[in-house]
Amino acid sequence: MVDISDEDFERMVSEVFDSLPDDMVRGLENVAILIENQPPGQRPRLYGLYAGHPLKTRGVYGFGELPDRITLFKNNMQEHSADLESLRTRVRITLVHEIGHYFGLDDARLRELGWA
Repeated sequence: MVDISDEDFERMVSEVFDSLPDDMVRGLENVAILIENQPPGQRPRLYGLYAGHPLKTRGVYGFGELPDRITLFKNNMQEHSADLESLRTRVRITLVHEIGHYFGLDDARLRELGWA
């Protein structure tokens, strides 16, 4: 397990997001990236979660519509990372995976692409 402050983790997430290829993040609109700890005992244990309407199934956003959300669960990632580099890798894989859900890719397709 690696221990990292909330501020350092947030900085890491920002750095990882900024390093993603432009063609992967170019179409992201109205998406909030949140960092939380998943409550103990909640199942399944997740590294991340996309909540919203995938791009390929949505219509036009209406006035005042809340953003889609990508939530990264810091506590679960820390628990399953041996060091900072493995944590950074887990953050990247999780961000890419959840961004894939935003674009409408299911878990089977994400596995094919190596993003799951």
